[in-house]
Amino acid sequence: MATNIKPLHDRVILKRIEEGEQVRGGIIIPDTAKEKPQEGEVIAVGEGKRNDDGERIPLDVKAGDRVLFGKYSGSEIKLDGEEYLIMREDEILGVIERAGAASGKKGGK
Repeated sequence: MATNIKPLHDRVILKRIEEGEQVRGGIIIPDTAKEKPQEGEVIAVGEGKRNDDGERIPLDVKAGDRVLFGKYSGSEIKLDGEEYLIMREDEILGVIERAGAASGKKGGK
């Protein structure tokens, strides 16, 4: 990211991860009809909210994490010609684990 921007408090900046071209039943779906991906990469995170005692609570996500978020989550922003999303951490539904955990191998097989 060319522009240095730091989100405040419990906000994160994401870049959507585009999926490959979707084909359903042999029909190529045009870009205008495709849904925007609900998966993204965390680009920057804020320092976290403060609790009642004034202590900062760090976020559970970090830059580089791949995450899932709700269809209507966040606000779209444009920086240096690139589109990003900015949202609160609680709008993130989950973190996608890396390839080793997602390989489908289970113990005992």
